[in-house]
Parts: sequence; structure tokens; C-alpha cells
Amino acid sequence: MLMQAELVWLIGAVAKGDAAAFERLYGATRAKLYGVLLRILGKPELAEEVMQETYLKVWKMADTFDPTQASPITWMVAMARNRAIDIVRKRGEISIEEEPEAQNVAAETPPPLARREMTEELKRLLACLGKLDPEKQRIVLLAYYSGWSREQLSTKLDIPVNTIKTWLRRSLLEIRECMGK
Repeated sequence: MLMQAELVWLIGAVAKGDAAAFERLYGATRAKLYGVLLRILGKPELAEEVMQETYLKVWKMADTFDPTQASPITWMVAMARNRAIDIVRKRGEISIEEEPEAQNVAAETPPPLARREMTEELKRLLACLGKLDPEKQRIVLLAYYSGWSREQLSTKLDIPVNTIKTWLRRSLLEIRECMGK
């Protein structure tokens, strides 16, 4: 993958309509975006479709990218992830059995560039998330990282929906308290 400064430059060139820069940006970021989409959607053909939509959006919205607000890959992943979560919510059919272990998402070692860009607040958030009971941590990650509804969690985990709501609320309060907010 290219360095962040190169990605920023490429997005700037894409904003000016540079097709060669867009092709280079695609080549440098497609594996990361596809991995995120496949993890959320679970189906290669659906991940490819959403990836195409995402790159179309990148082409159209490149002029709105602000490197002071997010890194290029973070900006692009956010667009892809949001679209994928919308699809999952509309489908409502993905099962926990098909879902990658949510806890592994938090435990994955980020690439060196992502580690360098990780803010102190994000580090604190991850540390606070790590202090939760493993079952509650999994539920929080499935709900807020993977886009699961309370009803889906209740059905698949065989836990009453009110218990799910309570656990999510208490877990978020614990995280807030841990973060000092």
C-alpha cells in the first residue's frame, strides 16, 4: 500500500478528474476495502458490488476529502463500511454463525501505518473495551462494529432482547466512565 501522503495526493488528483490517479488509488486500496466489505457482508459477489459503488462514490466525492479530518484509507473504509452495514440491516438475514468472531476484530494487529495514526482517544477506547466481560464485549462489537440489531442478537444468542438492551446500555456506560467522559 502507498504511504498516506501519496494517497492524499492521489485523491486530490482524482478530484481533478485524473483517471490514471484513480486507477492507482484503486490498485493501492482495493484489497483493504474488499477485506472490510467481505468481513461485513460475508458474500464475495455482494462485497464486489458494494466495492464498485464505493469507488464510484470516491470518484464523485474526492473533492470533499479533507486530510485533516481522516486518513485517505479511513475515509474510504468509512464509506464502504456504512454502505455495507446499510445492506446488512436491510437484509436482516446474516447469521452469527456466518459472522467472523467479533472479538477477533478488536484483537487484530493493525498495520504499521494504522498503528502510527491511532489517536490517543482510540487507544483509550480499545483499552476500555478490553475491560468488559468477554460476552458483553462480543455483543458490543457485533452491535456497533458489525451492525447487528438488538433483535438479531437476541434471536441468535438466545438472550431476551431486554437483556441485550440492558447489557449494551451498561457496557456503553462502563466504556464512557472508563474514558472519563
